[in-house]
Amino acid sequence: MSLYERYILPGLIDMACSVKPVIYQRKKVVPLAEGRILEVGMGSGINIDFYDPEKVELVWGLEPSEGMRLRAADKVAEAPFEIRWLDLPGEEIPLEDNSVDTILLTYTLCTIPGWQLALNQMRRVLNPAGKLIFCEHGEAPDENIRKWQARINPIWKKIAGGCNLNRPIPGCLTESGFKIESLDTMYLPATPRVFGYNYWGVAQKR
Repeated sequence: MSLYERYILPGLIDMACSVKPVIYQRKKVVPLAEGRILEVGMGSGINIDFYDPEKVELVWGLEPSEGMRLRAADKVAEAPFEIRWLDLPGEEIPLEDNSVDTILLTYTLCTIPGWQLALNQMRRVLNPAGKLIFCEHGEAPDENIRKWQARINPIWKKIAGGCNLNRPIPGCLTESGFKIESLDTMYLPATPRVFGYNYWGVAQKR
């Protein structure tokens, strides 16, 4: 891990993921999580404050970045529910089949290199009655914005920890064996459109 990845990138990502429109989106989806929860890409623990503690039995926080785990340490220690770190990438989830009630994905799927394998792992650990809650940015519906996303993406990935601007999130979910039960989309306000097309909703495994 480079010095940039360990000390600089976590702060930049934390800043980008904590802007007001993004926090507003998090507040919409995180309280829906319940039971035994797997948060994929827990990062610096931004979502911890938005869980409904009365619904939470346990949260597994999957986060491969040591820098992010260090930034989250205080929030994890003060959380009103148990959090267990899984310091592995999303492609490797060391949990038993059907052991998770809720999977939470917030601004994470864009960064996972092997997203197909990661979603297959999520599908494996999610119980049949469970739900995958997602809030992600990705491919825009407007052709001119998509063209700019394609132009910028190669450079953006290098400086933003592998983040992809134009990943088609609903297609990724359905291709990996999930059925989308609800889906909302919009450009986030006060955000450049090339970065700000949002998808959020709930899916279950087929």
